[in-house]
Amino acid sequence: MNMFIQYLLIMVKVKRIVLDVLKPHQPNGLIFASTLAEKCPDCHVRYTVVEVDEQTETTELTIEGENIQFDIIEETISTMGASIHSIDEVEVAGTNSID
Repeated sequence: MNMFIQYLLIMVKVKRIVLDVLKPHQPNGLIFASTLAEKCPDCHVRYTVVEVDEQTETTELTIEGENIQFDIIEETISTMGASIHSIDEVEVAGTNSID
């Protein structure tokens, strides 16, 4: 992760992020979402299949929490053989914001 992004993430809390993710059929959606939730214990994970082909699934992941650690989410997705195609939506709050 580049230094500017690391600095920026110190200044804000990520509250919600929507990701377009391409993944193989295995692990299945339940295991995939559960693994993400285990790595981000204060998070709620919504897993939606958008498209299925012979070898992969295009999915939309919506992750909500008080302070989502994107680097952990990104690494966990990668270790399960998937890749983030885009960040489609994000909600952040400054660290001095009133929730």
